[in-house]
Amino acid sequence: MWAIRQHAFGGPEQLHYEEVPDPEPGAGQVRVRVSAAGVHVVDTAIRRGEPGPFPPPDLPMTPGREVAGSVDRTGDGVDPSWLGRAVVVHLGMASGGYAELALAEASSLQAVPDGLDADGAVAMIGTGRTTMSILDRAAPTTDDVVLVTAAAGGIGTLLVQAAVGAGATVVAAAGGPHKVDVARGLGADVAVDYDRPDWPEEVRAAVDGRDVSLVYESVGGRIGEAAVALLGAGGTLAVNGWSSGTPLEIDEAALADRGVQVAPWVRPTDLRPLEDRALAAAASGALTPVVGPPFDLADAADAHRAVETRATIGKTVLHP
Repeated sequence: MWAIRQHAFGGPEQLHYEEVPDPEPGAGQVRVRVSAAGVHVVDTAIRRGEPGPFPPPDLPMTPGREVAGSVDRTGDGVDPSWLGRAVVVHLGMASGGYAELALAEASSLQAVPDGLDADGAVAMIGTGRTTMSILDRAAPTTDDVVLVTAAAGGIGTLLVQAAVGAGATVVAAAGGPHKVDVARGLGADVAVDYDRPDWPEEVRAAVDGRDVSLVYESVGGRIGEAAVALLGAGGTLAVNGWSSGTPLEIDEAALADRGVQVAPWVRPTDLRPLEDRALAAAASGALTPVVGPPFDLADAADAHRAVETRATIGKTVLHP
């Protein structure tokens, strides 16, 4: 089979398209013929070998933690009814997803719901379950004015939809006219370009004097600081990442003085219920995963460059 192999930590050029032996499933495992592999910003940090919540993997390796496809072989002890079924699975830190064939624990498999394609399923198995966790931390209501930064990203597009569905007034902030149009198309009441220096003033004018009461912040740096400054008394800040590469510095005491609370981040111990809810939301149409134009598997390095430069819309996927 063909796969992406990484032999050293570093830039996207470390991702090589190579022919390798087909993997064989062990006891309790299945082999998935991959139709779509998800690319996540975390994948780029792992590729660089940066310290973080996950230890650097042993090299050489095949990256990729999210795949959808069909089961083409089962190992000992696996229910044979999985054979031939359309599945999606988060591989955890086992990796191996950037390939034509990937091994997965049968206990981690999710059946792809009817009406959801492989790209959409990959978007919901990782990014979708993270979105469910964020909504559990800070749920929007009809009374909220919600600001979503990185509103055209994988998580941001889902948060915009969730806030719209909850009946909130939704302000979507994204970088560049095309991304602003994408966010507006998801139903946001207001969509602004945070590449413009006056974007906070645009938000204040658009919400007609109302305070922003909930911020979903995923950019960090100066944009994140400006988003936090828009929060009014009694508001909530939910930080989900820092796509700019600069984490948002949070002074919880100063925020408390303003009457702003920070939604705590607690990593769920059981991720399966979050996956179930994410896939169900996509299957029902409550949430529609936004997926950018796919990259060929051989072009995984280009996909990483696009993610790192924030040139992507929605979820980024590879097609073998």
